[in-house]
Amino acid sequence: MKRSFQMISQITVCVFLLLGSNKLAHAAKFANQFVEFELPAKWQCSLEGAEWVCQNTDAVKKREAIIILAAKLRGEQDTLEAYLDYLKQPKRWTSIDGKSVQSEAKYARSADVNGHPWIDSLHLESEIPGFYTRYLATVKEDIGVLLTYSVNKDKHTQYVNDFENLTKTLRVFRKAGGLNAAPANQNLFGLTKIPEGMSPDSVFPVTPKGASDEHPKKAKDDDTLWYILVGGAAVVALWIIRKKKRGY
Repeated sequence: MKRSFQMISQITVCVFLLLGSNKLAHAAKFANQFVEFELPAKWQCSLEGAEWVCQNTDAVKKREAIIILAAKLRGEQDTLEAYLDYLKQPKRWTSIDGKSVQSEAKYARSADVNGHPWIDSLHLESEIPGFYTRYLATVKEDIGVLLTYSVNKDKHTQYVNDFENLTKTLRVFRKAGGLNAAPANQNLFGLTKIPEGMSPDSVFPVTPKGASDEHPKKAKDDDTLWYILVGGAAVVALWIIRKKKRGY
């Protein structure tokens, strides 16, 4: 009986570990010529022109958020003070459909990130209609660096922790040699636009009304299976413990 109990206990632990490995995805480390950080689970980055674009690999989640990185050679306008002043003001721009948009500046402040000074700011609709965009801008030696994180305003709270964890691992540096950076006379904040050929509709495709979307259903089914299996394993373990106590 003791051996049976140990065997079933080991099986129960294995079930939890195997199922847990499917639920927990390890973050991946991203690094280029000027920054490094840990990406949220299932995210990946690619070079699009002169900018780095990072998104979730899931087709559904891909349309909810996007990270864009850019660097430029440092000019006279590239100071922390200038970045802070710029981000304190609403941003006016024209959307892809020709509409005039003015962002709402939520905050702009100085921040220390891993011992390096950055300017941290949050705007609503400064890059994409209906999206929050958080900005992290800094200077390092002869370059200016900008990271933007845009997320659908209806999903913002779901992504806050992901970006906070990314920020905690964010480090800036200046590698020797060549650098994929814009010239000194360009505006740093003009470099993190949605890359040419990637409109908001293509980056964040919307499922037409009436069309089926298998991804949410699959995720729901996976979660249901998870709860059934874990619950079953727990019931079996409890039954064995009770049986053992009764001396069967």
